[in-house]
Amino acid sequence: MSDKIKNIIDKQQQQQNDPEVTDIDDVMQLVGFVVGDEEYTVPILTIQEIIKPIEYTRVPQTPDYVLGVFNLRGSVIPLIDLRLKFGLEPAKQNDETRYIVMKSGDEVAGFVIDRLTEAIRLKKSNIDPAPETASGEKSVIDGVGKQEDRILTILKVDTLLDRDF
Repeated sequence: MSDKIKNIIDKQQQQQNDPEVTDIDDVMQLVGFVVGDEEYTVPILTIQEIIKPIEYTRVPQTPDYVLGVFNLRGSVIPLIDLRLKFGLEPAKQNDETRYIVMKSGDEVAGFVIDRLTEAIRLKKSNIDPAPETASGEKSVIDGVGKQEDRILTILKVDTLLDRDF
């Protein structure tokens, strides 16, 4: 297990012991990551695993943001570059680049992220719905979390996993 992932798990355990957060049903557990200059989060239970980049195979006639497919212990999983999906310029992968494999129901995909940040426990009362400009069925924004001095964009994993290719 990488040091970064171990640190995230350790921080999660510390937050579980936080006396400020008393009712587990009132808390959403998220994992944060950066794409471009923005930090995003997804519910921790939607994450199958987080891995360092591995070799993938390009698939013809797919959108540019679909880099291809990769083999993860016998399962062929599509690989989507979130920078390209979000309309950002492509970036070269580096030591902090990760593939975050997400799952919802039977749908599974790997997403290229620029870097992992941290595990976050957020009171549901600190989460607002997506802004009206980003609402609708096709929006990938599920809500906006407020934590001390920052705003966290919570993504809809179901929408990210929708196959539009």
